[in-house]
Parts: sequence; C-alpha cells; structure tokens
Amino acid sequence: MEKMKNSPEKDQRHFVLVHGAGHGAWCWYKVAALLQSAGHAVTALDLGASGIHPKQVGELRSIMDYVEPLFEFMGALPSGERVVLVGHSMGGAAVAMAMERFPEKIAVAVFAAAMMPGPDLSYVDLSKEYARRKDSDKNTKYTFNDGPDKPPTSFMSSYDRLKSKLYQLSPPEDLMLACYLLRPIRLYHDESVLREQTAVTKERYGSVPRVYIVSDQDYAIPEEMQRWMIKENLPDEVKVISGSDHMVMFSKPLDLCSHLQEIAKSYF
Repeated sequence: MEKMKNSPEKDQRHFVLVHGAGHGAWCWYKVAALLQSAGHAVTALDLGASGIHPKQVGELRSIMDYVEPLFEFMGALPSGERVVLVGHSMGGAAVAMAMERFPEKIAVAVFAAAMMPGPDLSYVDLSKEYARRKDSDKNTKYTFNDGPDKPPTSFMSSYDRLKSKLYQLSPPEDLMLACYLLRPIRLYHDESVLREQTAVTKERYGSVPRVYIVSDQDYAIPEEMQRWMIKENLPDEVKVISGSDHMVMFSKPLDLCSHLQEIAKSYF
C-alpha cells in the first residue's frame, strides 16, 4: 500500500504499519483510514509473499526475504525523518529487526498483540515458547513442497481456527475478507540462520523506545504470553485494549487508533 499523503500539519506523524503472518497491508484499512482522517501520514506495507506482494511463498529463502520490503522502505526514508513503527502479531519480529538496522529512523516502536523479541529474548526462543503454550490445532493446513518426508514448508490457518482463535470478536465481514485474502505462511527450519538474522542488540534495538499494546481477549497470542514477553523484555510503556481479540485492528480499531496517536504524541 502506498503512503497516504496529507497536507503538512504541525502535529502530523508518519505511521508505518506492519501486518502479521498470512495477512497483508489490507488488514490495516480501518486504522489507516482513521489515522489519515486525523491528519497523519500512513504507510501500510506488504511483506514478502504477503498481500499483493509479487513473490510466492516458495520464493522466500529466509526471513530476510520476508522483511525485505520493510527494510527497503526504511532505508529510503529521507534523512532526519522518524516514524512510528507498528507491528502486529508476527510483524513484531519484523519491527524488531528494523529497530536493529534503522534505530535513528524510528521515534517509537509499537507492538500490538505482537511477538516482541529482544536482546535477551531471541525470536527463536520466543517461537519455541509460543509453540509450547499453543493448543494443538488439527485445522492448520501444512504444505510439504520439499517432500512428505521433510519438514513442512508453509501453512495456512483454517476458517475454523480464524473464527475461533483470531477473529472471534471481530466483525464477520472482516473474517470473510481474511478468508479471501490470506496467503500461506513460510516456515524456516534452519535455526542457526534464523537466530543470526533476527538477532538484536541493546545498543541499537535498545535505543528505540518501545510500547506494548495488550489485547486481553486474544486467543492466538493469549494475554498470559503477552504479559510473559513484557516481563522478559520490559518495554517503556504498556497499554491494554479490553474486549479485543487477536485482530485488534478489526475488533477495536478506534481504541487502537487512539492509543497510537497518544503514543506518537508522547515519544516525538
């Protein structure tokens, strides 16, 4: 999605919105419209093989290919411009990686019901903890492009999982939109490469203010795990959206937009 341009205003901020696994820029349409109506600039990005990005999931060789569109965008920002970088769900990993590489271009990073790795809490270890806590789900559909005797290469959530775990409090039309637009999620099995590519440091990642937004009715990344991440990787501030499922941008767009504007005002 292209940057939505507005006439310059004193309090205008630039919000960069990063979607979660399987989703795309499209999932931000409500929040993007609200932020733009409030006079802000908004960029919602499609990560690799997501949304309308031209790559197919099988073309993603590593997580670096997945986050490449975000890195290209951040690298092209004019010198001196700083953004509010917002990540949802797995988009939190992409945000963390961008914080490590472009700390001077980020005024504040926001993790909304998101994975939040850090210098002492690696993305790999975070993923393992998530898998340990996750309920077994027979409705997840795996693809084995390397052969049936090899680990799965990608997966997609079924309608039943979306309805019961991610979108249970969201409008039904947004669930239906997701059913039409979701794309497969790449799985990366080389742990050493994944650790290296997602590693962040206290010097760079740690120099960017962080805010975590908790969704208290999230069944995909339950509040218990969100609180655990907060405890293990303490952010500068924690906010809570009550009555929100995992897809906070659909179930509580007004609350999320309000929090994002408050955060932008506080950290610029």
